[in-house]
Parts: sequence; structure tokens; C-alpha cells
Amino acid sequence: MNQFAQATEKDITRSIVEEFLGDFLSHIESDVIIVGGGPSGLVAARDLASSGLKTVVLESNNYFGGGFWLGGYLMNKVTVRAPAQKIFDQLGVPYKEVPDIKEGLYVADAPSACSKLISAACDAGAFMLNMNKFDDVVLRDGRVCGAVTNWTPVSALPRAITCVDPVAIETKCVIDATGHDAVVANSLADRGLVDLKGFLGMDVDNSEDAVVNNTSELFPGLVVTGMAAATCFGLSRMGPTFGGMLESGVKAAKIAEEIVRSR
Repeated sequence: MNQFAQATEKDITRSIVEEFLGDFLSHIESDVIIVGGGPSGLVAARDLASSGLKTVVLESNNYFGGGFWLGGYLMNKVTVRAPAQKIFDQLGVPYKEVPDIKEGLYVADAPSACSKLISAACDAGAFMLNMNKFDDVVLRDGRVCGAVTNWTPVSALPRAITCVDPVAIETKCVIDATGHDAVVANSLADRGLVDLKGFLGMDVDNSEDAVVNNTSELFPGLVVTGMAAATCFGLSRMGPTFGGMLESGVKAAKIAEEIVRSR
């Protein structure tokens, strides 16, 4: 006698397709689209979805978390500086304080921190759309009001082989959380709508505050967060410390919520 409940291949396939398409259809129009599922984007997703806003996270990889999984130099420990350890407290991430650091430096296991942050965004109700590559913005009346997307494998195909048109999903606000690439902001820069300064060399002591302070609405309907803000505003890179990225995500969520509530 079989241990598991009976289900055939068609039952399994039907359940996957129906559930995914139902979720996708309900998010074709959302409150916020977050492009990039790294630490900044995931924190923003958690906070926005927790506030009751319909939130989509668009991620080009098959996994979420970005560099948060690994920390620095393929050694899977992540650091944050005070006061960002409070976000670890919220997530239930165990951490240790590094001794002899006046301002407070904390270290945690990257897989633990990353998995709990992903779980927090999912549990809050964010729709997680991985293997979807950002292709372009939807522009209407001088503001960003959506994202054009295609399957990541399709985007990698040579044009000589095939051409598969993307689809678009609409929203009240887009958050660029794509790291140094700042792909959403660059799609506007290519059209001459914004001027991006590019990020500077590493300066850990100043970069985190600068990233949080410059987390802002770059263009009507587009908020930049995390290292995308560094690229947009010519800020120093911060390297393998993640407190500024997490706090930037918190701030980005507040700005995005204000934008959504005002429309």
C-alpha cells in the first residue's frame, strides 16, 4: 500500500498551473513592484505587504536573496552595524556582537539571515516572481507606472533563434532594488530622463549612511534603494556589510507607501 495520497501527473501539473496563474492574474495590477530580490528589496517587500499593499517582487534568478546568501569572499557570514541588528531581532536571526567595536558590529550566519528574510516577505503576502527579468518600464504621463518583464531564459536566447515578446504588469510605484546595476534607473537614463553618476570605490564607514540618506524617489513613480541608490547618486560602495541595505529597504518601503497612498 502506498504511503502517500494518490495523485497522477496531470493532477500535479494542473495544481501548479492553476495556482501560479491565479496568483499572477491577481497581481497584473499591483500597488508596488520591487525589481530585485536582494536584502533591500526583500525588507521593502516585507514592510509593504505587511501594510496591506499588493506587492510584487520581480527577480531574475531562480533564488531570492542576492549577495545576502554569501556575505564576503565566499565566506557565508554577514555583518551589520548598529542599529540594523534590530532588523535581525525582528526576523529572529541569531547573531554575535564583535568585541572591541565602539559603535557595535554584529555577525550572523548568512543562510539563516537570508532564509528568514525571504520567509518574512513571503509570510507578509508579497508575490514572489522569480526567473523573471526586467525588460523595460511602463511610462505614462511622465511617470513610471509598471514593469515590462520576460522569462529569464527567454532573455538569454539569441535574437536569431527566436523572439518572444514580453508582458507588462502595472503598478502605482516601482522600487529599483537591483544593486549596482540599477537596471530600472538605467532604462530611464538610456532615454535621457535621469542622469546617473555611477558608484565610487569602497568606503564602508560612510557608505551605509549615504545609501540610506539617498534612498529616494529618483523619478516620478520610481524609488531607488540599496546599492542602486549608490549607482544613481555617485556614492561609495559598502562591500560585505548589509545594515545599510536593510535600513535602505525599510526607508524605501515608507516612501513607496506614501506614493501609493497619495494616488
